[in-house]
Amino acid sequence: MSFNWKEFDLYNPTPEHAMLRETMKSFTDSEIEPQAHKFDREEKFNLELFRKVGELGLLGITVPEQFGGAGMDASAAVIVHEEMSASDPGFCLAYLAHSMLCVNNLAINGSDEQRQKFLPKLCSGEWVGSMSMSEPAVGTDVLGMQTTAVKKGNDYILNGRKMWITNGTIDENNTPGDLTLVYAKTGEKNGRALISTFIVEKSHSGFSVGQKIKDKLGMRGSNTAELVFENCVVPAANLIGHEGDSVLHMMRNLELERLTLAAMSLGIARRSIEIMNRYAAEREAFGKPLNHFGQVQRYIADSYAEYKSARAYVYETARRMDLNHEGNRLDSDGVKLVATTMGKNVADRAIQVLGGYGYVGEYVVERLWRDAKLLEIGGGTLEAHQKNITRDLARAPEMLNK
Repeated sequence: MSFNWKEFDLYNPTPEHAMLRETMKSFTDSEIEPQAHKFDREEKFNLELFRKVGELGLLGITVPEQFGGAGMDASAAVIVHEEMSASDPGFCLAYLAHSMLCVNNLAINGSDEQRQKFLPKLCSGEWVGSMSMSEPAVGTDVLGMQTTAVKKGNDYILNGRKMWITNGTIDENNTPGDLTLVYAKTGEKNGRALISTFIVEKSHSGFSVGQKIKDKLGMRGSNTAELVFENCVVPAANLIGHEGDSVLHMMRNLELERLTLAAMSLGIARRSIEIMNRYAAEREAFGKPLNHFGQVQRYIADSYAEYKSARAYVYETARRMDLNHEGNRLDSDGVKLVATTMGKNVADRAIQVLGGYGYVGEYVVERLWRDAKLLEIGGGTLEAHQKNITRDLARAPEMLNK
């Protein structure tokens, strides 16, 4: 059976994907765009808007329908993140922390009992979720984490602190999110830390918000917090898998996280190009439109070509990604390495084209530029991606031809 490539759309592989994109465009225009500047300025998370996303059925976009999700794939996740970030990357980051880091993680790695108990509330938006991995003194070096979990009867006792947790708090009163997936050390084996994953609920004793992180450069529409676990009592039933399984959990979920962070950069870049292209056609200097001048032409043309190149790489990686198995690290690192810097550079060029207007909030690109920088840091730094790609290619040079 031959495949008709002329009818294949990389960016909307099926009619369902095309419908999802149109739904997201419409929702973004009508609901997300009007609030973006206000919530960024006030450094607040729009919980009401988050619940509306739940009503659309998108908070569990990769979750099987039997657990309240939409049952879609990595391409669908990319579509949502690209469209949402073209308006409000800060809000989209809160969406990613919930739907990718927490909900997809639980859907892939949790037991049926855990998924049945927690996923419907998370998919509907009744509960807000997060994932707790980074610590005050530990970021990329995950195995160096200090948070511990010790088995005691039918419970585990967690002690430690987690830092930079998106959705760690949901309001100005430091109310914690409803559920967070916590990575903690449960011992050592052959000199290496055993890391395990725990479902920690807001109601668990010993769990609190240390502080909300304020005055961030960007992504101000999502709340970032320090989470504290002081003799936090977690039922043994809330251990995901077995002790020591977390490295596998991380690898599976990091691939999707990095892919969707790259997709966020696509949205930032596309919106920046739209704005500078329109401005350069309308604004005149020396009696001619700005786009008549070679310097501006270079900014616009380079931005378009880089965006289109990165977009093809992101969607091709999404097409190949199997959410139930790890094995996409090379290209999930690759797309984030390429796309995040591309998005930041394109937003920077847009500010340059708009001049003074680009430097103020009314024209959006200054917010996109501020938000873009986080994407080069969160979910793995550029340096971590360079290390991973180099090591993976050394081990498997044949990947160059796949």
